[in-house]
Amino acid sequence: MNEEVLFKELDYKAVRSSGPGGQHANKTSTKVELSFDVENSEGLSNEEKILIQKKLAARINKEGILKLTNEDSRSQHSNKEIVTRIFISEVRQALKKPRLRKKTRPTRASKIKRLKAKKQKSEIKANRKNPLK
Repeated sequence: MNEEVLFKELDYKAVRSSGPGGQHANKTSTKVELSFDVENSEGLSNEEKILIQKKLAARINKEGILKLTNEDSRSQHSNKEIVTRIFISEVRQALKKPRLRKKTRPTRASKIKRLKAKKQKSEIKANRKNPLK
């Protein structure tokens, strides 16, 4: 992953933020939408593109464009920084390879403990029954 190339491929769009805010919110475009074309990116290898498309499928539309938005701040500039940071962290997380699971077996003591607990439970239930039968 070449981050410098990725930063050049990002498209930003400022739109009006939703929710309350009075006169300021009605006349300023502080919400920032980030668009990134995953399929046509030159900063990613083919394997990385496949991984990102698989792991971030919920955020990628039918055209293969990854969309992220942010409207936390009242400042367009800080929202742009935040959404860029989120983008980088999401891509890094998607490209991170999961650790292989090491197979383990239960210890002898844990097996004995489990069997004792089962036996105790069955005795408790057996004592609930009517003794006349």
